Amino acid sequence: MKLALKVLVSTALLSSMAAAEVIATVNGTKITGDEVNQVLMEGTQGRFNTLPKEKQTELRQRIVEGMIAQEIVYGDAKKSGVLNSKEYKDELAKVMDRVEKQLASKVWEKQQFDKIKLSEDEIRKYYDSHINEFVEKEKVHARHILVKTEEEAKKIIASLKGKQGEELKTAFIESAKKNSTGPSGPKGGDLGSFPRGQMVPEFNDKVFTLKVGTITQEPVKTQFGYHIIYLEDKATGRELDFKDVKNFIEQKLKMEKFKAAMEKKMQALKSEATITYGK
Repeated sequence: MKLALKVLVSTALLSSMAAAEVIATVNGTKITGDEVNQVLMEGTQGRFNTLPKEKQTELRQRIVEGMIAQEIVYGDAKKSGVLNSKEYKDELAKVMDRVEKQLASKVWEKQQFDKIKLSEDEIRKYYDSHINEFVEKEKVHARHILVKTEEEAKKIIASLKGKQGEELKTAFIESAKKNSTGPSGPKGGDLGSFPRGQMVPEFNDKVFTLKVGTITQEPVKTQFGYHIIYLEDKATGRELDFKDVKNFIEQKLKMEKFKAAMEKKMQALKSEATITYGK
């Protein structure tokens, strides 16, 4: 614990850090949020942001602790003369040879990709001929109260009878907090927005028939129990505008062209190369 180590780490920083923020300082060497984020993205193949929040926090903590340990070991290795040893220099040469080739290939591929150009007409033509790919489904924003028995559900519906507008919404939220056995209960039964087909059939079929600001007049039975549903909002399905999907289409088409160009390029390079197999 008396090592010359100054660690500026906290749970709060790990869960919500600015990218350029200094997360820790080890013997004068700073570990930044940028460095941590890069390791996290590489380690999860770019999927870090899709992980549950608790998993993100756990991984970030482990990476920071690992980077701190690495700095400590590196510092001791320098002091003990490891960097001057023949073993280290031989291994470093091998690594640098691999890195040089990998980096050159990475930059080469990026340059080839950047050469791919698309006209506005090409992008528009794809949009017009694939319009069915760019349709936003109808969505609803709903709340529900989940109880175990039909009798309980009917009593709650009766207690809400005659209420309208904000009065109904407020009463529904309070009833959900008090009575709902579902995980959304503490949030007033809020299920957020979802498209048609996401919920179980019985729930899905009913919620999309409701008018905004109304509740189901009969309990809706599903495998989870009995539901009273409140429809907070409804958004009709629509075709996405060209400007909304232009960048997506451009990247999709560029990648398709890039793959085709790479196949052709590699065939040409192979035909020019001297390749032998075995001894």
